Amino acid sequence: QVQLVESGGGLVQPGGSLRLSCAASRYTLDYYAIGWFRQAPGKEREGVSCINSHSDGSTYYADSVKGRFTISRDNAKNTVYLQMNSLKPEDTAVYYCAAALRPLGTNWYTRGLYDYWGQGTQVTVSS
Repeated sequence: QVQLVESGGGLVQPGGSLRLSCAASRYTLDYYAIGWFRQAPGKEREGVSCINSHSDGSTYYADSVKGRFTISRDNAKNTVYLQMNSLKPEDTAVYYCAAALRPLGTNWYTRGLYDYWGQGTQVTVSS
């Protein structure tokens, strides 16, 4: 079973940046589509971004983060990153990465398409 571990969360001021990492042990992430989701208190978990497998590499973003967040993968480190710039208080949430064994398209934000989930990392944007 693929185990995903998120890291890089923390407290940042509005306008600041953070880079989240999603790493896996024992299994290569090359063949998986990796998605980032977030869940704020009292809200449903929502899709933030997705990157397809190494052979495809297509990316998707939620409208709320387009132009501010960038997803990428480093296959040598078996890690997927989410670079978050120009952070806003409404970005505050627990961020999760998830892996899907199938290529994802415009339905990338559908939670049921993902096979494995990490435990999450807290991101707090506040002054």
